[in-house]
Amino acid sequence: MTQHTTARRRILALGAVAAATALMTACAGGGGGGAEGAVDSLAVVAPADPGGGWDQTARSFAQAANDEGIVSSAPVTNIGGAGGTVGLASLATESNPHTLMITGSVMVGAVETNASEDRIEDMTPIARLTEEPLVLVVPADSPYENVGDFVDAWIDEGSGMAITGGSAGGIDHILAGLLLLEGGLTATEVPDSLNYIANSGGGEAVTLLLGGQVDAGISGVAEFSEQVASGDLRALAVSSGEPAELLPEVPTFVDEGIDVTLTNWRGLIAPGDISDEDRTALEDVVQNAHDSDAWAETLETNGWTDAFLVGDEFDTFLADDIATTKETLATIGLLE
Repeated sequence: MTQHTTARRRILALGAVAAATALMTACAGGGGGGAEGAVDSLAVVAPADPGGGWDQTARSFAQAANDEGIVSSAPVTNIGGAGGTVGLASLATESNPHTLMITGSVMVGAVETNASEDRIEDMTPIARLTEEPLVLVVPADSPYENVGDFVDAWIDEGSGMAITGGSAGGIDHILAGLLLLEGGLTATEVPDSLNYIANSGGGEAVTLLLGGQVDAGISGVAEFSEQVASGDLRALAVSSGEPAELLPEVPTFVDEGIDVTLTNWRGLIAPGDISDEDRTALEDVVQNAHDSDAWAETLETNGWTDAFLVGDEFDTFLADDIATTKETLATIGLLE
């Protein structure tokens, strides 16, 4: 046998091994782009800066899926801006079908107020994960001891009082508008009276509050609970029907005579053009992560309510929430 023939056979053998390896990787769904439907590696996107509720949800979900061995890896990427619509635009062009992005009430409102060309309806709904009440807080040295006195003063001072919350048009902004409506303003009066300072999360709201740059803040209870516990902030009321687990001593708005109940939900969507097989595989991953002990512990630690919906139930919920949010934004004068 010549040296040339031996080398040729060795090359052929190595090629066969490489082909077999590639085939096995594809069948396992390696890198998120293998056999259709199979999920090994998952890409998770938080459409916000690090530190806020979306980032917490993304990293908690990814860790649960990874720690429980549901996927081999689940790196998290932050793409912040414009209430999540910058991330949504990125998802619209994403080629990896095994990509999950956090979505929720904030993004639903931001799509409308930003007139986003890319819409949640154009993506693939996967699941609703959690819901969380909002809380209205003031600095510890604020003169307002209860929410009734605060809203009365707010009505009197109008735009002279600054309120910080998440993205413009999001759930925090909506709650602020509803409180002014309940205080007696009309929908046409709300926009001129509402001096709303949108923040990007990640502690920015706390900085504004403690620095005396705003009079009050609105966010999910988990984002302010530590500062309330330390005494740096005073919680006036929560937006749930019952007291919040993380702030059990804080009354609800309804308890205080203000007929407002509102919760912030968070969930997951995927790129819009994935196959039925890929959607089913992603739903299975999310279902398994939701059912894990790691996720149960996450819910308890963060005071999040388990609000899991998947499949047709989530599709229906999402369509209804988008319609309701558009109506509410119009009612409080934030959308024509």
